[in-house]
Amino acid sequence: MLTVKKRFPAYLLIILTLLMGWPGVSQAQGQGLSFIRDAEIEDTIRIFSAPLFRAVGLEPNDVKIFLINDSTLNAFVTDGQKIFINTGLLMQSTDPGQIIGVIAHETGHISGGHLSRTGDVIKCSAVTSLLGLVLGGAAIAATGRADVGTAIVLGSQHIGQRNFLSYTQTQESSADQAALTILERTGQSAKGLHSFLKIIQEQEQIMTSRQDVYFRTHPLSRDRMQTIEEHLRRSRYSDTPTPPRIANQYKRMKAKLQGFLMPITQALRLFPASDNRLEARYGRAIALYRRPDLENALKIMDGLIAEKPKDPYFHETKGQMLFENRRPKLALKSYQTALSYLPESPLIHTQIARIMIELNDSSMINSAVKHLRAALQIEKDSAFAWRQLGIAYGRQGNIAQSSLALGEEALLKGDISAASFHAGRAEKLLPHGSRGWLQAQDMLQEIQRQKNRKR
Repeated sequence: MLTVKKRFPAYLLIILTLLMGWPGVSQAQGQGLSFIRDAEIEDTIRIFSAPLFRAVGLEPNDVKIFLINDSTLNAFVTDGQKIFINTGLLMQSTDPGQIIGVIAHETGHISGGHLSRTGDVIKCSAVTSLLGLVLGGAAIAATGRADVGTAIVLGSQHIGQRNFLSYTQTQESSADQAALTILERTGQSAKGLHSFLKIIQEQEQIMTSRQDVYFRTHPLSRDRMQTIEEHLRRSRYSDTPTPPRIANQYKRMKAKLQGFLMPITQALRLFPASDNRLEARYGRAIALYRRPDLENALKIMDGLIAEKPKDPYFHETKGQMLFENRRPKLALKSYQTALSYLPESPLIHTQIARIMIELNDSSMINSAVKHLRAALQIEKDSAFAWRQLGIAYGRQGNIAQSSLALGEEALLKGDISAASFHAGRAEKLLPHGSRGWLQAQDMLQEIQRQKNRKR
C-alpha cells in the first residue's frame, strides 16, 4: 500500500537552510517533504541492499532506508545509518544495477565513517553562515543600507556552501571506491553505477540552477568516471547479468511508482491496454484506480492475482483500492490474505488494525491491538501505529495503556507537551514497577533530556 506518511525531519531542514542555496530548501520549508511508505517497494529496496550492507559488516536491519516523495534525482545518508532515496531516482533509473550502484555508493559513506566527519564540516559551514547573518544584520543596522548587509550575508553563505561541497568532493570519490569494492565482494557488475554517473555527467552541461540535486550534492569529476571504467576493465563481474528475480522486482517497483505518482493520463499512455506485460498491467490498474475507475482496476488486479495467487503485494494493492473506495470489509479480507503470505510486514499489520478500528466493531478491537503490537515489535518508531494502538486501547476502556501509546506517538512527533501529559497519566494509572510503568518512566526521562537540551 503506497502512502505518503511523514514530513521531512526538521533537523535536516535546519542543516539545509544553514547551508543556504541548497536545492529544494524553499519547497521543503513551504510544503514539507514527505516519505513514501509501501511494503513492496521497501522490501524490494531491502533485497537490493542487504548483500551490500553485509559485505561491509553492517546488519541489514540496522540500516534504515527512507523513500522521499520527490521527483528529483537524489540519494543521501545521515547519522544513525539512514539512507534516503528520492522516488525520482527510482523512476528515472533504467535498470536495477543503477539503483544497486547508488546504494553501494551510499553504503560506502556509512562504512567510511563519513557521517561523523560530515557533521563537523556542517557545523563549521553553519557557523560561517550564521556569523554572516549576524554581521549582515549589524551592517544594516549601522548603515541603514540593506544592500550592504545582503552582500555580507550572501558572501558568508557562499563560503559555507563552498567549504562543504569541496569536502564532499573527496568523500564522493572515496565512496565510489568503496562501492566498487562492495560490488566486487557481492559478485555484481559496476556497470549500473557507471551508467548512473553518466546521467549525472551529462548534467555538467546544464545551467547550475537547473542541475538535479544529486549533481549539486555529489560533485562529479572525470577522474571518478575513469576510476570506475578502469574497474570495469579489470573486474571479472563486469558482464555479470542482473538475476531475473531482481530484474522482475525492479520492473514491478518502477511500474507501481509510475502508476501512483505520474499524472494519470501519462501513466495510462505509458501502460496501454495493449501492453500485456505483468508490470504494465500492474501500473495500469493503479492508474485506473486513481482516475477513478475502480471496477476496471479491480478486474486487472483479479487477473494478476489469478496468475500469482500467493503474491502478497497484489492482495495488498487490491486491499488499498477497496479500502480507499469505502469497501472496508472486502479490503480487510484482501489485507488478511496478504498477511498470510507476508506475516512479518508491519505496514500490513497496521493497516489491518486500522480497518478493524474504523469498522467500529467491538469484537475486532482485541485483534486490532494484537496486530498493532506485532507491527510495533518490528517497527517501534511508527507514530501512526502508536496512534492507532492508543485509539484501540481507548475503545477497550484501558486508559492507562491508551495514554502510554499516545505518549509514544507524541514523543516521536516531537510534541513534548502532549508526551509529558500522556506519560504522566500512564505513570499514575499503571501498577508501580510494571512493564508499562517502566515504559512511562523511560518516556519521562527522555522528555526531561529533551527539555534540558533546549535550555
